[in-house]
Amino acid sequence: MKSGTKQFAYEQVYQRIKEAILTGTLSSGDRIPSSRALAVDMGVSRGTVEEGYSRLKSEGYIESNGKSGTKVSANLHTIDVEVHQYSPLQSLSQSKFDCEIPFKLGIPAMDCFPRKVWSKTIAKCARETKVIDLYQKNPQGILDLRIAIARYLQMSKGIQCKPHQIFITTGYINSINWIVQALLRNNSKVVIEDPGYPLTRKLLRSNGLVPEPTELDMEGLIIPPDGSFSAVIVTPAHQSPTCIALSLRRRKDLLKWATRNEAWIIEDDYDGDFCNGQHNNPALKSLDVNNRVIYMGTFSKVLCPSLRLAYFVVPEYKVETFLNIADLHSNNVSEFTQRAVTLFMIEGHFYRHIQRMKEVYRVRRMFTLKVLKSILNEVSVIHPDGGMNITLLLSLNKCTDVELSKYLLKKGLHVEPLSSWSTSEKKQGIIISYANIENEDECNKLVVKIKDVLQAL
Repeated sequence: MKSGTKQFAYEQVYQRIKEAILTGTLSSGDRIPSSRALAVDMGVSRGTVEEGYSRLKSEGYIESNGKSGTKVSANLHTIDVEVHQYSPLQSLSQSKFDCEIPFKLGIPAMDCFPRKVWSKTIAKCARETKVIDLYQKNPQGILDLRIAIARYLQMSKGIQCKPHQIFITTGYINSINWIVQALLRNNSKVVIEDPGYPLTRKLLRSNGLVPEPTELDMEGLIIPPDGSFSAVIVTPAHQSPTCIALSLRRRKDLLKWATRNEAWIIEDDYDGDFCNGQHNNPALKSLDVNNRVIYMGTFSKVLCPSLRLAYFVVPEYKVETFLNIADLHSNNVSEFTQRAVTLFMIEGHFYRHIQRMKEVYRVRRMFTLKVLKSILNEVSVIHPDGGMNITLLLSLNKCTDVELSKYLLKKGLHVEPLSSWSTSEKKQGIIISYANIENEDECNKLVVKIKDVLQAL
């Protein structure tokens, strides 16, 4: 608190709370600090704070609710506000990052998130958390979570691993950085899928590595020639973005290639939990008798992205290598989040959620394809037997697919331009996800928007 008279101090209390309300920092119903707590925080007497609160109450900014404490008034709309509700900085932030969900890649069906079960899990976890659990202890992540993951991988993927082979991370970036820094030397060549996830190229280059885009066919990634490649990053369950599954024959050939070349296979199983084809091929890691595969999994595509929780599995003889650089990459995941997910898995909710979502995505995929073929009947639609994405190949004369994606974003549709995912043949098209399209009627309305934009070009 600045020095001055009691009147000046009381004005500061008044102005601080009022400004927070008018700028939207505090909203209707938000609790504000008690007079005692704010007095200690500002270094003034409790009476000074109470005087400031009294004026705020008289002007309708705050209200007392007995044992519930003092809160921002529920009737703020009746106040003559002269200050804008949102600052220009807030507006810029929202316009840049708050994108519409329809068709956006990488987001599971948020309407199906098990909120009630998750809320109960969080509450139970909080009740059972001990003081010793409130800080990070193991750079690989908490042991109970790694035990739960190891059991899940054994049962659902046929992957045999021990908990000490599992490393918990915040997601794809954290995992890739850790893996390549542990295993690869500077200027090593790494095979990547083309088309493929654009961020992979950036991550490899930022680590001093050389990405080598390799084409696909209907069996997935074409096996690179023997030579100077040190690793390959592959999405075998559903290739990203085409959703082509790596055939069993191609999987075996890739494992043989890795053994011959002493190269590493980084298996990104980002949505392998939702295989909906008739013949689901085994995970590469489950076939890995020569320990050449690093398996990556994530909870972001199963539950929700905001968890920021993923993991990877390494061969037993490489655990120490990863631990040697753990101080650069570990302890970024909330201990509490890890414990909540552990409990969610132990109590069987995780497996039940996956089984439910397989059917949800099967239905949504069927009606999305039906609507696309009905409304965009002249557009070539790539839709293999699995995955959560659909690619539309387009013949664009008046704009590029990048420009088209910007037009669609203005209509509230977040699609990905196909050309941005490729480094070689620049096919024009858009990639969409059907995960958050709840019903056929909604899908019709959204696809009509795409048609309207295409016709307006």
